[in-house]
Amino acid sequence: MTDVLHDRKNHPPNGVHTPKKTPAAPRPRLSRRGLPRSNYPAGLGSLIWLGIVGLPLYVLVAATFQTRDGYIDDGPLALPDHPTLANYRRVLRSDFLSYLLNTALVTAVCAAIVITLSVTVGYTVVRARSRASRRIFQIFLLGLAIPSQAVVIPVYLVITKLQLYDTLLAVILPTAAFSLPVSVLILVGTMRDIDEELYESMALDGASPTRVLLQLVVPLSRSGISTVGVMSALHAWNGFLFPLLLTQSKSNRLLTLGLYDYVGEFRVDTPALLTAVVLSIVPIFLVYLFARRQLINGLMGVGGK
Repeated sequence: MTDVLHDRKNHPPNGVHTPKKTPAAPRPRLSRRGLPRSNYPAGLGSLIWLGIVGLPLYVLVAATFQTRDGYIDDGPLALPDHPTLANYRRVLRSDFLSYLLNTALVTAVCAAIVITLSVTVGYTVVRARSRASRRIFQIFLLGLAIPSQAVVIPVYLVITKLQLYDTLLAVILPTAAFSLPVSVLILVGTMRDIDEELYESMALDGASPTRVLLQLVVPLSRSGISTVGVMSALHAWNGFLFPLLLTQSKSNRLLTLGLYDYVGEFRVDTPALLTAVVLSIVPIFLVYLFARRQLINGLMGVGGK
């Protein structure tokens, strides 16, 4: 009888299948009270990092609600005793809006130029597969090793010869040129991830290269194109060197140079200066906020397959 029961345990009747036990997932390490153990070093590091990031932001925003005398007497870390919006009114009544419009125009045109050229160059590099296309790609990669500070004098001479000095176009052209190398690198990596079968299917349908670019490559490369647009916009919005060297008149001044309006010969209106900084950050921050997911996805595809 015992042998029969033993055989039934090891060999169940026909049609009856005992489920196999799957190994249980590893349980988190618990404390004596049954709660997950706390990672105190990680928490401490997070608090330190929060303080490093949050303190400058607090000083920046708090100063905009202080008067100049209150800022000097109380210091940058003190809360405003009597918050005021006088700094915002002063900045908005000055030439700040003109500087903002010039900067927005330069940023939009730079982003459009960079997106258009980098998409076409990236498509040529990926699909041509010729020696000339490889050389073009190598030339663009060489641009990553050349800092803009090293070619200031040649750029100044070229802009002067073209009679573009003290115009917004003088800022747009070199800014877009120095954004192209990394943009081409990003889009080449993105376009290489497109399946070869999709190209072949459109070629069998008789699609021209332009149709393939517009109907296949551009829709499937939206993350990379968004990344290129955001990065070139950030570069143009925060640009300082080219606006400083290639413009002179107040009508063509950008935001980065307009901050000097609040710096005098013998004093600095720090609250008004920081107010202008805060207002200049808001537009480009909103662009980054809505496009951050595409920016991350596009940077993840830089390496290609």
